[in-house]
Amino acid sequence: MNIDFSTSIPIYLQIIDEFKRQIVTGTLKPGDKIPSQRDLAAEIKVNANTVQRAYREMEILGLVETLRGQGTFVCQNHGIVEETRNEMLTNLVDDFVRAVQALGLSVDATLEVVRTRFSEIEAGEEVNNE
Repeated sequence: MNIDFSTSIPIYLQIIDEFKRQIVTGTLKPGDKIPSQRDLAAEIKVNANTVQRAYREMEILGLVETLRGQGTFVCQNHGIVEETRNEMLTNLVDDFVRAVQALGLSVDATLEVVRTRFSEIEAGEEVNNE
């Protein structure tokens, strides 16, 4: 799990985002057991209360469920995967649109660049801009 201690994003939110990413990409599947709060806190070297807060929030969001004496598991609700994927996509697109608008680019010009880059990357023609 990658946690960036230098960012202003709270650690508990980073933990939630990482679990969301793992659920959306299929790394974690519905019913999979996730690390105990103590184990995760030790692994990423943060206070156990921080992990506890993340787990509590994920339960409220319906991402995970805790079964007393058994652990915490990704919810069996397969719809949560699609909901989470759509939420993440919407957030990415919102950030992208704001950045494009700040550059003063038109929708048509932007979509053309996106289509071209999408095709190039799918074809393995990724360009490194260094």
